[in-house]
Amino acid sequence: MLDAVTLDQLRTFIAAAEQGSFSAAGRKLRRAQSVVSQTLANLELQLGVRLFDRSARYPQLTDAGRALLVEARAVAEHMDTFKARARSVAEGLEPELSVAVDVMFPMPALTRAAAHSGTAFPHTPLRLYVEVLGGVIQPVLDGTCRIGVVGSLPELPDALAVEPLPPVPFVTVAAPSHALAHVRGAVPAKTLVKHVQLVLTDRTPLTAGRDFAVQSPLTWRLADLGAKHAFLRAGLGWGHMPLHIVEEDLAAGRLSRVHLADADPRYAQMPMRAVWRKEAPPGPAGRAFIAQLHHAGGARSLG
Repeated sequence: MLDAVTLDQLRTFIAAAEQGSFSAAGRKLRRAQSVVSQTLANLELQLGVRLFDRSARYPQLTDAGRALLVEARAVAEHMDTFKARARSVAEGLEPELSVAVDVMFPMPALTRAAAHSGTAFPHTPLRLYVEVLGGVIQPVLDGTCRIGVVGSLPELPDALAVEPLPPVPFVTVAAPSHALAHVRGAVPAKTLVKHVQLVLTDRTPLTAGRDFAVQSPLTWRLADLGAKHAFLRAGLGWGHMPLHIVEEDLAAGRLSRVHLADADPRYAQMPMRAVWRKEAPPGPAGRAFIAQLHHAGGARSLG
């Protein structure tokens, strides 16, 4: 009997559990309530357990139902992944490689990956967006881009599959003329909060009301990393920056490194991740591009 359990039955089970009633599940699945009820009754018969307690006005999951719901969701998700991969194989090479990249990702590593893609897949054009925070995720979610390379957004939607990439080292800096550059030793928090922190802001609503790595109540918010870099060099505030962007300024004395007392280790580097929608995994060109980001990013982070 168990071998006769179908994916359709599991999806009906999941819908009924999530919607809270058989009628609501029917509306979601575009089926009559009677069909949903019969499908679930057949499933319970095949499994030999009661999934729902039907004694109240609305069906309630039994203990067995709650336990099996976790497994049903896993089976359905694995099947979605299987179908997506099969579709990708059937489609063959992507007609276009579309990528949204976090502005924090090292550009030399990105250009090396793009150069490899141009050589290995000369007939697959590259479309690239460089964004920050939610601006990296939004084009992936809406299907404009197949792949995202994310760093500055720590929380990701459940709809995305995630693959870790080498992290990007970060430093805290200010101009040599800035007061923080003249503090001997590590800067305590009580001193830090008296000075303007330059912070990148999101152009999308995905991070509305949330701040990341903001340590001062005095902030100037900029939507462009180049502008933040210029403001730092002009002495208009202090801020966290990717090491690869400011290392020449540090060497030339155009910026000074600020050492923070009780520094949060999370600010020492930014985790980077490749993401894509679970139902639309990367094709051959996308997989090769991500592999190059692993290699190029890893080589850079060791330098």
